[in-house]
Amino acid sequence: MMNYNIRGENIEVTPAIREHVEKKISKLERYFTETPNANVHVNLKTYNNTNAKVEVTIPMKNLVLRAEERNPDLYAAVDLITDKLERQIRKHKTKVNRKFREKGDPQDYFAVQIDNEAVEEENDDMQVVRTKQFDLKPMDSEEAVLQMNLLGHSFFIYTDAETNATNIVYKRSDGKYGLIETT
Repeated sequence: MMNYNIRGENIEVTPAIREHVEKKISKLERYFTETPNANVHVNLKTYNNTNAKVEVTIPMKNLVLRAEERNPDLYAAVDLITDKLERQIRKHKTKVNRKFREKGDPQDYFAVQIDNEAVEEENDDMQVVRTKQFDLKPMDSEEAVLQMNLLGHSFFIYTDAETNATNIVYKRSDGKYGLIETT
């Protein structure tokens, strides 16, 4: 069972929009056999240039599914975002199954949602306009890269499972990944 929290900015969430969002995202329920109640947070935004932006976040015990899509058609954006979320779920499932076969025991996977800090320059001063707090979960660098990609971010902070140090993985401009290890 999915619980929906649908919010609209510059748009009224009509019953037709709500029904379309719930119908499309409810197709993902088949993947949530062990999660009886998943909370789905949906933000719908429209801009002056008539573009619509849809953001969907589904926090779960071992994974945070998050995707956003911009499209002139709100309904098309919802359809595209459902496809993105389905790809993320399949990718994560493949990763977990591969780790399970390699190590022989299921490892506890965690994900935290990290948004890039938004900063803006104002009168030559840097002002932090958003702050996030989260618990760092132990994992290896490969899992951290997967989580970063699932969230669609350019970096991911985690605790290394072997050294217990805080590390950062990031996507380089050449498309490869970098690792920053703390001492």
